[in-house]
This record gives sequence, structure tokens and C-alpha cells, in this order.
Amino acid sequence: MPKVYPNETATEQTKTPQHISDRKVEALTVWKKSLLFNSDGFTVFDTKGNLVFRVDNYQSGSKKEIVLMSGTGKPLLTIRRKRTSFADNWMVFDGETAVSPLFLVKKPVNFLASKDLAHVISCQSINGLNKNLMYEITGSYAHRCVAVYDNKKRLVAEIQRKEAKAGVTFGGDVFKLTVQPELDQTVAMALVILMEQMFGLGRSISLR
Repeated sequence: MPKVYPNETATEQTKTPQHISDRKVEALTVWKKSLLFNSDGFTVFDTKGNLVFRVDNYQSGSKKEIVLMSGTGKPLLTIRRKRTSFADNWMVFDGETAVSPLFLVKKPVNFLASKDLAHVISCQSINGLNKNLMYEITGSYAHRCVAVYDNKKRLVAEIQRKEAKAGVTFGGDVFKLTVQPELDQTVAMALVILMEQMFGLGRSISLR
């Protein structure tokens, strides 16, 4: 099996499209596998092979949540399904808290007639207004071809298939997440987790 984590040269890194600015664009390798044996989750590496994010969901306990952690195991965001809604809506909280969500990710009600996979809505009040659209997510997660646009229609993140050298493919469990500097990498990874929950085969991460 080819190496999961990347080992890109400086020349290869410069090929990453910079759609918003000339500041650094991050290209992460996402592996749909937990570091824990027989545990669903994600393991994410940067271009130097450093572990930057992980999701290790134990299939026991009473909590119904997914926790995104740093590479060292520090909780960064907690993702919970909105139980009071019949729609596919998810709330994202800071750290391990379960109060005052940062944002809501929801699938369009008429999904089959929409070009969007999901909308990211702010839960924070801005100028006294709530429910401001932050991002639109389009494309096909099943084909690992997803784009995230901000509320100014600028591309801020992409999910793409990943190829190893010599044309060897990894399959759908290993793919690339490209993040523009205007989007926090932690938020981008939370959106990847939610794409898996909404559109993944078998919705593979079990809620705790």
C-alpha cells in the first residue's frame, strides 16, 4: 500500500490553486480510519507527514456526538446532530462543550432539486441578526469532488481524490483536503466529518 501521508516537494506544493490570496494554502491528507483498533474515525496529516487531526469514536457510552481532536488528542470541536429537527441538521460546538453552538450545518430540504450538498449557518449574532449563511458546500462527496464557498462565492476549501506517485490510487478512504487561508483548518475538517455523516456509505462514524 502506498504511503498515506504525503511527502510532497516544494514544486508540487506550488501547484495547489490559490483562489483567494497568495498566502499559504494547506493541503491535508485525510485517511478515513481511526488510530484506534476497530474504531471508526479519521486521521489527518499535513504535507510533512505530521498528524494534525484525529477522530476516534468509541462505540460505547451514552453521548451522541463526534469529537474532532488535534493530533495530540486535545478536543477542538464537538459535532452533535440536532435531535429536534426532522431534517439532516448538525450543530458544531467549541471544544467539548454542548452549549452555544458556533454554527449549524444543514442539508437543503429539497436536496434532490438543489445543487448544494449543505449550507453552513452561523449561530452567532452579527449586528443583531442570527442565521447568517457562512458557507455553501457543492459537488459530490461520493466521488470526492466537493467545493466549499464562502458568502462572497469565493472558493475556500476543496475535497479531491488523492493519487500517489506513479499513478497509484488510494481509493475513497484516502483523499486530499485543500484549505485556503481564509478558512480555519479545524472548521474545514469538521465539514469533512459532516459530509461523511450526511453522504458517506453507511454513514460510517458511529455517534457516541
